[in-house]
Amino acid sequence: MIRMVTAAAALAVQVVCMSGAFAADTLKVAIGQIDAWANMAPTLGMKAGIFQKHGIVLENFGTQGAGETLQAVISGSADIGIGVGTSGAMRAFVKGAPIRVISSSYTGVQDQFWYVPANSPIKSMADATDKNTMSYSTNGSTSHNIALGFVKQLGVKAKPTATGGPPATLTMTMSGQIDIGWAVVPFALTEVQEGKIRIIARGNDVPSLKDQTVRVQIVNANALKAKKDVFIRFMRAYREALDWMYTSPDAVRMYAEIIKKPESLVILQRDQFNPKEAMSPDRLSDLDGVMKDAVDVKFLDAPLTKEQLNELFQIPPAGS
Repeated sequence: MIRMVTAAAALAVQVVCMSGAFAADTLKVAIGQIDAWANMAPTLGMKAGIFQKHGIVLENFGTQGAGETLQAVISGSADIGIGVGTSGAMRAFVKGAPIRVISSSYTGVQDQFWYVPANSPIKSMADATDKNTMSYSTNGSTSHNIALGFVKQLGVKAKPTATGGPPATLTMTMSGQIDIGWAVVPFALTEVQEGKIRIIARGNDVPSLKDQTVRVQIVNANALKAKKDVFIRFMRAYREALDWMYTSPDAVRMYAEIIKKPESLVILQRDQFNPKEAMSPDRLSDLDGVMKDAVDVKFLDAPLTKEQLNELFQIPPAGS
């Protein structure tokens, strides 16, 4: 009996030690436009068990845009921020914010569009006057950069106005509070198909943004320093989740259930608006152009130096 009790006790200690050794690390993730396909790797990857396989549990929460996401990471209430405008991240960094970039998020801007109600007299951006308003989410976001690009590069006269996320923006646009709404796919595609709204511009209409890495994933610099291995494992899981999203029908099914849309619409927006190469975490394209545009609109005082860029961008190499 004594031997049995001793063995049982030893086994219990072993189980406790093993459970401690294999306890998952938790990361809090702030996601602007959390239901957008381009920002879905953390959510779908958790549902598929991919992050758990790498010893990580994500606590994902949504924000109204990059501005809120940045603040969450800067304050430490989030470890990671998904889908932050590249120029917004640069601006925060040069002002001393404790952030680093660990991944590209999106290159190009084909996933965002601007629309008007079906009965609007505005047929194109060229029809907008200085009395019209044109929406974007929050300052420093991709939609903000595009809206500024419409004004500076295409001569659009409408006044850029912050309206928050796509749902709030749709309500404001349909009720006449804003003249030109913005959305990121697949949001509002159903309304487009039903003829309730008309797309009058796409993000890629701004010439300089077509090949720019416009969004990145950021981390809190202090958290990165304290648990670098966890973030390396996060990126391994992120890359795996992204590959799975473009190969598995389960990803389409899960996403369709989340946004309550038909799977055919999910496939449409994925293949026509969100090509996988645009979402490559390792693709950094035309950062010089990003900085030039930001300086032109006085969002940055000056381009970042090579030393600043090397400090800000700390993307773990694939396979690390």
